[in-house]
Amino acid sequence: MIYFDHASTSHPKAPGVARAMLEILERGCFNINRGGYSGAYGVAALVFEAREKIAALFDCPSARQVVFTGGLTQSLNMALKGLLRPGDSVVATQMEHNAVVRPLAQLKAQGVGVEFARCGRDGRLDLADMESRITGRTRLVVMSQASNVCGVILPVREVGGICRERGVPLLVDCAQTAGVIPVSMRRDNIDLLAFSGHKGLLGPQGLGGLVLSQKIADEMVPLVAGGTGSHSHKADMPAELPDRLEAGTLNLPGIAALSAALDYINETGLDRIYAREMALLDRLATGLKAIPGARLAGPEDPADKCAVAALDFPGLDNAEVAARLDEEFGIMTRCGLHCAPAAHEALGTFPRGLVRCSLGHKNTEAEVDEFLAALSRITGGR
Repeated sequence: MIYFDHASTSHPKAPGVARAMLEILERGCFNINRGGYSGAYGVAALVFEAREKIAALFDCPSARQVVFTGGLTQSLNMALKGLLRPGDSVVATQMEHNAVVRPLAQLKAQGVGVEFARCGRDGRLDLADMESRITGRTRLVVMSQASNVCGVILPVREVGGICRERGVPLLVDCAQTAGVIPVSMRRDNIDLLAFSGHKGLLGPQGLGGLVLSQKIADEMVPLVAGGTGSHSHKADMPAELPDRLEAGTLNLPGIAALSAALDYINETGLDRIYAREMALLDRLATGLKAIPGARLAGPEDPADKCAVAALDFPGLDNAEVAARLDEEFGIMTRCGLHCAPAAHEALGTFPRGLVRCSLGHKNTEAEVDEFLAALSRITGGR
């Protein structure tokens, strides 16, 4: 079996992830902030170390600004619904995932103005259109660092500069880039960053986070309220991070596993992981040129995207191509709209969708070659 669906979730996970999860479950998954004994203090130290690793990865000033959530979708909902009020306006891009689009649809029904900056047929953001939509009413700008559909890398740093000039916070969705493409919150003027633990960070599902400043947190209404183990005499949520946004029991086995995955990423090096994925993508893109029945959606230059190849087969049913790849060749891809219909509208592939091939650094050249050979047979080539 060949796994080419890393944009959905990484497989296999980083070495040490399963062991770290098992160890905390067997040795004592004690609740933090809820026990005055050494076991609880030890788990609290583990969680704080994980926060420190995340803060360093994203160039965030303080580990306390790292809030763990049940996943990136929860992180985005927390930020959007915590900050936006009726009468506010928010600007997003056409490349956004439904994790952004659907919460914004709910907020629009409540009186929040929602605008989407245009993207071209290659997925690139129209920066002038984005800038023109940021007005005095704009309370927030939200954008992906890279598209989950075609992999195009969006100009986060440029948008961050515009937002800083206008005094508007920027929320960045790093679902496809965390653990692969470097990002600096300070350098890129990012005020809020949402990440997923189970994709490029190579950790388990059911865990993500939101990284933000105390100033932004002070302006947010917590999405969930409840026990934190701190300030228990008060009916309101604590003011300080991370407690303000972390009600209830954390996914402690998941955090232990993610911490182990971060150790692996740090030891391997982001540069090496990115270079490996780009080499595989370049091999795939070069090979596709010899298959006339396949069209690559999004930017042609692999340097302009993450390791995602979105394929269209004009003479065939894309869903049938994906099914044959799986059933006849054991190659796992994903076909459809990828939870991002507006992105497909921009790319000109709505409603038929695309066959998405997304690579990981543990894939091999031989697997890429097998994939190309399979496509050649399916499309009627040699």
